[in-house]
Amino acid sequence: MMLNPAFYALIRPLLFRFDAEMAHGLALSALRRRNATPAPPCDPALATTVAGLSFPSPVGMAAGFDKDGEVPDALLSLGFGFAEVGSITPLPQPGNPKPRLFRLVEDRAVINRMGFNNGGAQAAQARLAARADRGGIVGINIGANKDATDRIADYATGARLFAPLASYLAVNVSSPNTPGLRALQDPAALEALLDGVIAARDETGTQPPVFLKVAPDLQSADIDAIARIAIGKKLGALIVSNTTIERPALRSRHAGESGGLSGAPLRAMAQQRIVDFRKATGGAVPLIGVGGIANAQDAWERIRAGASLVQLYSAMVYEGPSIAQSINRGLLRLMQRDGFASIAEAVGK
Repeated sequence: MMLNPAFYALIRPLLFRFDAEMAHGLALSALRRRNATPAPPCDPALATTVAGLSFPSPVGMAAGFDKDGEVPDALLSLGFGFAEVGSITPLPQPGNPKPRLFRLVEDRAVINRMGFNNGGAQAAQARLAARADRGGIVGINIGANKDATDRIADYATGARLFAPLASYLAVNVSSPNTPGLRALQDPAALEALLDGVIAARDETGTQPPVFLKVAPDLQSADIDAIARIAIGKKLGALIVSNTTIERPALRSRHAGESGGLSGAPLRAMAQQRIVDFRKATGGAVPLIGVGGIANAQDAWERIRAGASLVQLYSAMVYEGPSIAQSINRGLLRLMQRDGFASIAEAVGK
């Protein structure tokens, strides 16, 4: 796969002639052929430690791109400091009817209503077990099947299966595309869910940190409650945030599609949620900033607001596979400009 930004700019109009989900499939196919390529070394100044894990760079690939854990090593080889795969549910499920993925080109955004489409935990477990000795930080994002009668049991199943293989487990209760899922962010439900996940993880004899992925569409009381629970349960990090159901002013003809909105229009909301959660947690729980991050300046603003790490996905649609390396280079320049010797020094400053 060519990493040259100019080359990607040349072929992007051709890729955009394809349906968005088909183009995503082509990207995965290209990455499968890249799986054996070693990851380029990151500048040591970008290294940071979160939840006991040593990240070579703070820039990660968010969940949703590699739903089945097919190409985590290829993503690492693109310069990402970590890759999060999933969301993976215990049983395979097809997701919502197509079309369900839309590019909003004029807005540099994406709307999806995929619905946790994936091949199920058994297939992903075998695939991830086969790469377990390759190193690199690979988080596994777990979810519940749409028709599950006991969703907490589904998350516990995911934790039990993937804890031995995961650098960290990410609990996704914030997708807007599975009916009722976000209700698990309510305090009583969230405490019960996290208790179930942590107990299932501990049964395996391994203890990868548990991260919680939250929605941006939260009120102040929700943020305070989630922060309290995250501190009490000693979570490794909060991933802030998933896609939004809000619709700021958009220009694309796809603006009216239902689903979660990501990309540039989410930037301001996601930035504010980092500020909110930093205040609510008092810095006691590391934060991972997601939403609208497309360049080094976006990443740096999220870090200065309180994020220890950042993730992206939608921006790669528009910027191409060189985006992680580009952000890494830009972060080094911004660190030097602002007088910081490490990423950790800049968090929340």
